[in-house]
Amino acid sequence: MATPTDTIEPDAHELGPDIYADLEVVRAQGPVTHVRLPGGLLAWMVTGHDAVTEVGRHKQISRDGAAHWGDLRAGNVPPDSPVLPWVVDAAMFSAFGAEHQRLRKLMAPGFRARRISALAPSIEKITADALGDVSLGRSINGRGYRWLRRLLRRVLRRRQLRNVDLHELFSLPIPIAVIGELLGVDDDLFPAIKAGADALFDTDIDPDELGQLFVGLLVAIDTLIERKRANPDGRLISDLVHANIDGDTYTAAEVAQTVRITIVAGFETTVNLLDQAIVLLLSHPQVLADVLAGKITWRAVLDEVMRYASPAANVPLRFVADEDVMIAGVMIKKGEAILLSFAGTGRDPSVFDRPDEFDPSRANNKAHLGFGYGPHRCPGAALALLEAETVLPMLFNRFRMELEENPAAIPKNDGFITNGYKRVLVSIAPKN
Repeated sequence: MATPTDTIEPDAHELGPDIYADLEVVRAQGPVTHVRLPGGLLAWMVTGHDAVTEVGRHKQISRDGAAHWGDLRAGNVPPDSPVLPWVVDAAMFSAFGAEHQRLRKLMAPGFRARRISALAPSIEKITADALGDVSLGRSINGRGYRWLRRLLRRVLRRRQLRNVDLHELFSLPIPIAVIGELLGVDDDLFPAIKAGADALFDTDIDPDELGQLFVGLLVAIDTLIERKRANPDGRLISDLVHANIDGDTYTAAEVAQTVRITIVAGFETTVNLLDQAIVLLLSHPQVLADVLAGKITWRAVLDEVMRYASPAANVPLRFVADEDVMIAGVMIKKGEAILLSFAGTGRDPSVFDRPDEFDPSRANNKAHLGFGYGPHRCPGAALALLEAETVLPMLFNRFRMELEENPAAIPKNDGFITNGYKRVLVSIAPKN
């Protein structure tokens, strides 16, 4: 069986932490190009919009690394590879073919439009509490955000604060609280789940502490699942535990894996969406003025954020399953790995005029692929958009803000997978 090591040239471009610098280099070589991932692994990076849609709908392209990744089956993938958790034991995320259809079908009721729209009041309540609009004397849903209450008291008392980190105080806590509402997380388990999710994206954390917090996350998930098994509550975990379509059900392991992926994948991508939107709006004051005046819609802004600064930049990995395939004129062999660049599709000049400009008024920004394409399109896309359309207007209608740093100088997340910030420092003052 051919593997990427056999067929890809040794001078493949090595991806680093600068997503758009890498994209410029790779795109110059074509819409499908060989690259080297961190750790030396080789893959085909697909940056063209049309090529990514072709991969997304191709029936010979799998996400199941255990079954179809030549390098993994040959023992060439180190156990600490950052891409491994994305392609092995990730339930629906990495399932292929009929198995993916089965898992997705069982999960679908939890993400129906009626279920998602029913979360709107909870999202508003979480955000209002966070911003102090309801009560500065209560925690968010009883979950102990004393630091946020103290900050808001200081803002209201002093009228202006400098170097307020909206990443830490806004974009991080609200999405995990919303996921808690979706899943039906009990208050006593929420701290362990939030701490574990936070730790997974903390690049400075001690490895031993990370291990302890991750174990705590898994234990909390298992405990929550058992509670929902005994006492259904109509939330997503309860739906997964009790799902039964024509006699088909989830195994206990599949429920736990699906909950973990929902927390981890849905958490960081929404954090990145909020951070990117805040930075782009504050660095484009006319766009901000227009959206606050109702001249452009919040959905148009979010579509443009998804196009211009996709929260999931490069999503690992996909694999050619049983037969060689031709993508955009490039032959990719059985067992070879494919890296889809959603950051690349959003900046594709063959689809988007002036692709490197942030312009929510462009006619075709809905053509972005920021939520994926094909059978593996993100099932939580509607929730992410509902959340962002709710919380961002509440933030910008309440506060006047200015960035404390040039956007180009704000430190970005480590790695090549997600496209977000480590901090978003602003000066902030209430409007009234």
